[in-house]
Amino acid sequence: MRVGVPKEVKSHEYRVGLVPGSVRELVHHGHDIVVETGAGLGIGFDDGDYRTAGASVVDTAAEVFAAADLIVKVKEPQSEEIGMLREGQILFTYLHLAADLALTEGLMASGCVGIAYETVTNKYGQLPLLAPMSEVAGRMAIQVGAHNLEKEQGGAGVLLGGVPGVAAARVLIIGGGVSGINAARMAMGMEAKVTVLDKSLDRLAELDMRFGGQLNTLYSTVDAIESHVMDADLVVGAVLVPGAAAPKLVTDAMVCAMRPGSVLVDIAIDQGGCFETSRPTSHDAPTFKTHDVVHYCVTNMPGAVARTSTFALNNATLPFTLAIAGQGYAEALKRDPHLSAGLNIHHGVVTYDAVARDLGLEYTAAEQVLN
Repeated sequence: MRVGVPKEVKSHEYRVGLVPGSVRELVHHGHDIVVETGAGLGIGFDDGDYRTAGASVVDTAAEVFAAADLIVKVKEPQSEEIGMLREGQILFTYLHLAADLALTEGLMASGCVGIAYETVTNKYGQLPLLAPMSEVAGRMAIQVGAHNLEKEQGGAGVLLGGVPGVAAARVLIIGGGVSGINAARMAMGMEAKVTVLDKSLDRLAELDMRFGGQLNTLYSTVDAIESHVMDADLVVGAVLVPGAAAPKLVTDAMVCAMRPGSVLVDIAIDQGGCFETSRPTSHDAPTFKTHDVVHYCVTNMPGAVARTSTFALNNATLPFTLAIAGQGYAEALKRDPHLSAGLNIHHGVVTYDAVARDLGLEYTAAEQVLN
């Protein structure tokens, strides 16, 4: 199969779909790789590195899209890329469709086969292609949260870990999944006072056994969210409903009741955000204030640490890319129900239930279109 890797065009997105090592692996298995010039520069790889790995390098994204049967990206296609997709072309990337009707309709109109990283599962019901970026985003959430608590960034002028004789900051993490756990680890490492809210008693018990008295765990209710949001210096929204829009757990009224200069970091913003006051931002303008509370809602947080993120993502996606390229998408999805869970768009129809439900579109089961 001919696999195409365009340069990412989203604002301040430096990751790339395939690193040279992944290209070499695909070439070893008999596939042709076409890479847009400069695609890897953001993580320190030039065109020569890709040519050495066996890829052909072309001048434009249009050439990549025209040549490739399978497009491997990182972020959802931007408006200028949607128009380059064609009927039957396979797109393997993060899509996050449940919060974006225009993108979904664009992909449907193109006739492409859209396989989303974020809904591929494993035998444990986990999301192995979302997990690496959730780890990065969770760790970054505390890093950017601490930075935005500084006075010059609009924050209250609070040091996350405090100093002897001065109280540490209070950090609230809503959601105890992969990103939430990683955020908690970072916040505890910086000696903040950390609370995690989750609806899973099993997850709360796991966190309690793992971290003991370092971490406060609470069952998530409206009352618990409201009372702890009001007292927090930093709130991290780490809620995930696979493939669906994030629930709005922190209301406008709760944000209004927070102390001026507090900080909200919404990791769930790719899925619409879990704070009622959230709206998507970018790395060149990452924050805004509502009710004098700093909001950080960057939709591609891991892009800020592009090299780490790209290698972590490639480690997870490469086996699936090899399966799709080696077997064809239909056979690969039939053989692997976990990969089949990644099918969101197929020749003009929506094949992921949560996306169809959240956007008010007709749903067709993946099994039906594959058979």
